[in-house]
Amino acid sequence: MTRDGIILEARGLTMRFGGLTAVKEFSAAFPRGSICGLIGPNGAGKTTCFNMITGFYRPTEGQVFLNGGPISGRPPYEVCRAGVARTFQNIRLFGNETVLQNVLIGGHLRQKTGWLAAVLCLPAHFREERAMRERAMELLDAVGLAHLAGEQASALPYGAQRRLEIARALATRPSFLLLDEPAAGMNPQETQELMQFIRNIREGFGLTVLLIEHDMKLVMNICEQIWVLDYGETIAQGEPAAIQSDPRVIEAYLGEECADA
Repeated sequence: MTRDGIILEARGLTMRFGGLTAVKEFSAAFPRGSICGLIGPNGAGKTTCFNMITGFYRPTEGQVFLNGGPISGRPPYEVCRAGVARTFQNIRLFGNETVLQNVLIGGHLRQKTGWLAAVLCLPAHFREERAMRERAMELLDAVGLAHLAGEQASALPYGAQRRLEIARALATRPSFLLLDEPAAGMNPQETQELMQFIRNIREGFGLTVLLIEHDMKLVMNICEQIWVLDYGETIAQGEPAAIQSDPRVIEAYLGEECADA
């Protein structure tokens, strides 16, 4: 059943590895078009939640719904095809391929003509390949990397590699985008630019964004709703001001200095 205004909903997600419960009964409903945050100490279960939502893990219990339909238990490529894309805490690019080729790889998820059309050199295949290349260049332009299209991905500076990974995710035409620590390794100026960049892609591509991030300045300035995990359990959920003043969150994660900032 579809809930008005909710694009993706997690209901009671639990993930156990043997006797260890990494996440316990995580529930969240993400408003369409919002930018949301998932925060907490290292080892709190944040990336495990991402892995359950995106199909990399099959939840021990609970379900995930996209636009009211269940997507739990599907393989990652099917979840991505349904409209859920992600980036990773540790950048996962095809380092030996060009910047353009990395984006094209994301675009192939939506390719309609198959290998037989390529072998037979059918016009439909070449038309689609041309359209995919044009789309990939548009995405590179949107993330400020069009002038580096022919460069090897591994040669890019760290911040540019982050943007390339986002461009590859956008090439899959998602409606829900998960960003795992997008500001990791960035200096304050790069982080400030990242905040505006995330707002721009939300507006420009009609996305809902969920991010994991340890930079609290970024989180508190960009997120409209925040969920806080500690030892795999949700200890708070709400708007940034409420999270920043929540005693349990301060004790578990933020600390007094951040709360008073």
